[in-house]
Amino acid sequence: MNDLQEFEFEGQDVRTVADGDQVWFAARDVTDALGLTNTTVAISSLDPDEVTKFNLGSRSGDTNFISEPGLYRLIGASRKPAAKRFNRWVTHDVLPSIRKHGAYMTGETIENLLANPENGAKLLLTLSQERKAHQKEREARQMAERQVEVMAPKALFADAVATSDSTILVRELAKVLKQNGIDMGEKRLFAWLRDNGYLIRHRGADYNSPTQRAMELGLFRIKETAVNHSNGIVTVTKTPKVTGRGQQYFVEKLLPQTNLAVTRG
Repeated sequence: MNDLQEFEFEGQDVRTVADGDQVWFAARDVTDALGLTNTTVAISSLDPDEVTKFNLGSRSGDTNFISEPGLYRLIGASRKPAAKRFNRWVTHDVLPSIRKHGAYMTGETIENLLANPENGAKLLLTLSQERKAHQKEREARQMAERQVEVMAPKALFADAVATSDSTILVRELAKVLKQNGIDMGEKRLFAWLRDNGYLIRHRGADYNSPTQRAMELGLFRIKETAVNHSNGIVTVTKTPKVTGRGQQYFVEKLLPQTNLAVTRG
């Protein structure tokens, strides 16, 4: 049985397993601490060597665990304010309490070293390899911290607009997106909304009106304006306006995307 240890982060238990010179973290515990609601989806974005299973003797069978690099990637994916605190807790409390002398020194390792000095050469090689691994993990951690700092203002923006009663035009949404690093312009945004099923794409009286799905999600409201023509005919124009919830939704939807391929309508 590998060395299982439990730590507590702000009331949340986080299980770790020390397997040789690697420390693994229970995936479910990590996603709960980071506010990521779907553990399966979260770990599906990780590389195969960043996920493993350990049998902890429970009835549920094997439990998913993630490596340190995988952990830092999930920290970077979380937009919760707790992500930065969790990252510091892992690096300043958990790992130092597990590692000794720059390597995970089990009792067996120490006994072998004392019994046979030749094992020291093997240990030095192991330490050298671990040092390189630590450097890679440190770089991944620093990148995760930078991502958390970049995401923080956007998370504050999302919280603010989600509770707003005001609506804005799609043109204004394009400006909001640009302020958040998504420069696609009004025409491309309209095309993207049509191509992805939020606005009606078939030309006619309802062209560019919100779809039933978009209305049910609460992303749009429709502004109707009566237009009096010189021939006495009155027509009604429909203008889609994006709700506060819709602003949050589309910023979060588009934020991870780059090089958007949009079919122009």
